[in-house]
Amino acid sequence: MRLPRSGAGWTIAVFGVLAVLLGALGLIWPETQLRLLGFEVPTQRAPGDYTGTFLTASSMASFNMGVYYLLATATEWRSFYRFTVVFRLVTFTVFSLAVLSEVAPGRFFGVALWEGVGAVATALGLWWDARRAAPGTSPTATPDDTPAGSGSAPAADAVH
Repeated sequence: MRLPRSGAGWTIAVFGVLAVLLGALGLIWPETQLRLLGFEVPTQRAPGDYTGTFLTASSMASFNMGVYYLLATATEWRSFYRFTVVFRLVTFTVFSLAVLSEVAPGRFFGVALWEGVGAVATALGLWWDARRAAPGTSPTATPDDTPAGSGSAPAADAVH
């Protein structure tokens, strides 16, 4: 896999790697994941307590999301980058409200903050990439992006 080719790509790659790692952590050591998030770790499952089931589903979703982010980085899918900015800000808002309304423990605000900071970092990366691009060129195009003799191909992200 290639390294990210843009500032925004690096922010997406970092989030992707961390999402994969934290998803794997939740699948392998769920108690550690619960402690990291500030939740109590029950000694045994009570009737009707599906914490483990929910944690397994959330961890698998985190793992998969991390893979999606890494694939977006590998292909420099800038539309995906822009999409994540909006929805990570929505996630920040929802998670913050969960903490403020005492649905989630205070330590869970760290997850909200991670989403908010990630959204802002990606937005700044997109802005920085656009500013450093010369007029009429792709912000991430390099001579190595096009194999020799390949001719032109439609861009994966045609929005300019």
